[in-house]
Amino acid sequence: MAEKKPGLVWPDGTPLRRETLKEEVATVTGVRTILSGHPAQGLTPQRLAAVLREAEDGDPTRQMELAEEIEERFLHYQGVIGTRKRQVSQLPITVIAAADDAQSVADADLVREFLSRDTLQSELFDILDAVGKGWSFTEIVWSTGSGRWMPERLEWRDPRWFRPDPADGRTPRMLGEGGALEPLAPYKFIVHTTAAKSGLPLRGGLIRGIAWWYLFLAFDISDWVQFLERYGQPIRIGKYGRGATADEQATLLRAVRNIAADAGAIIPEGMLIELVEAKISGSIDAFERFAGFANGEVSKAVLGQTGTTENGPYAGTARVHDEVRGDIERADAGLLASTLNRDLARPLIDLNVGPRKAYPRLQIGRPEEVDVATMADALNKLVPVGLKVQMSEVRDKLGFADPDPKSELLAPAAQPQPVPPPASAAAIAAAALPGEGGDAIERLADQVVDAGWEEMTDPLIKEIERLAAASASAEAFLAALPGLAAAMPVDTLATSLGRCLFAARAAGAGGLDIGNGPAEPGHAG
Repeated sequence: MAEKKPGLVWPDGTPLRRETLKEEVATVTGVRTILSGHPAQGLTPQRLAAVLREAEDGDPTRQMELAEEIEERFLHYQGVIGTRKRQVSQLPITVIAAADDAQSVADADLVREFLSRDTLQSELFDILDAVGKGWSFTEIVWSTGSGRWMPERLEWRDPRWFRPDPADGRTPRMLGEGGALEPLAPYKFIVHTTAAKSGLPLRGGLIRGIAWWYLFLAFDISDWVQFLERYGQPIRIGKYGRGATADEQATLLRAVRNIAADAGAIIPEGMLIELVEAKISGSIDAFERFAGFANGEVSKAVLGQTGTTENGPYAGTARVHDEVRGDIERADAGLLASTLNRDLARPLIDLNVGPRKAYPRLQIGRPEEVDVATMADALNKLVPVGLKVQMSEVRDKLGFADPDPKSELLAPAAQPQPVPPPASAAAIAAAALPGEGGDAIERLADQVVDAGWEEMTDPLIKEIERLAAASASAEAFLAALPGLAAAMPVDTLATSLGRCLFAARAAGAGGLDIGNGPAEPGHAG
């Protein structure tokens, strides 16, 4: 019987229960409610200090409610915190395979398939809720409809439903229906933390500093509105005689109060209303300047600069690269990538193909500026001399995905085969007369000598000498000579002479004229 494989185990040793992956576990029930206490209403310095102290003691409920209200009411903060979250949530995401083998590439492709979802940016925006509040919780609702474990939805969960473990102040726990703290279900939550400063997660959110500026601005704007109600309005003075009754005095007071709104009033005869022009000395823009200063401080805390919120896209002569300062953007992107690697990429691989020694990694950030021409030139020079480079690394640098074996791939266009140039006469001669050094005629003479010229001609000469000795006269010798020539063994000599003649004519075509033109019929040429 085959040995049963052990079930998946969460890093802290908690066994994974697959049946809970498709269920929503963080829902409204029991003490988990959507009702809010609205601590921002009537907020005072004393109440704010009490709210923040409660979070330090482990109960973040009112701090999270305050963060929600401030983001709704404080429009400048809403704008800058939204800019920071949206900018990071829209950065390119690169998936890097753990290695170049087929399985590692398939693992990376599985993660890329999930990241291609249309709702990814809004889901990342919700995960980045931790920027303001210190932490965020996103529940993964899994589905097996495609035959594989894939996240069907990523649902933002109210951070008030979670608490830090009292033992360390860091480990997140969920409030159970009765209020008891429960461990988070494995592979069910993306828990993201962002720290504006070092310390516990609940003290790392921007909201703890922003809340004070919200409070100061609330006082400032309240006084500013009251000032605007009175600024420019004349002072209304009612005068009544010594014998005026209490009813007459009340009537005059109502007339003074209503005259600004109604532009008219009725008073008893003998009473007087005097309008005294308001004269205000000194600065009258203190409220506005304080509001601008406070907004600038909030911008620096959230974005790291004020150039794009106060002075447009350029701050003086220094160009601002983007709304969020580069170091803050990179830090947010790195933390988000780390969270997704731990809480999303790893569960996705474990549930579908099992645990791995190495997992694909997500990198979030602006693509590195790559000079393709320089990179191609370097590879062209270094790879032939032995430099070993991973193809996947080169593709990642260029922003190309690993190719699908079933897809049509780009390939170099077929190049026509070069047509060799016509052989020169010298080349033909060289082929007919192999050898080195000298020209073709010199090699021709050497070949004739080396081929055994005397051995081929001696028998012929001896036959001629014998005929001459046997002939009685010159006439008889000449008459017998044609018959002797027909009987002589001249095949070897004729072949050698033919080759020499061909080579000589070829060399002559290149600049040396040998022979008197084409051979006459019946001659060897």
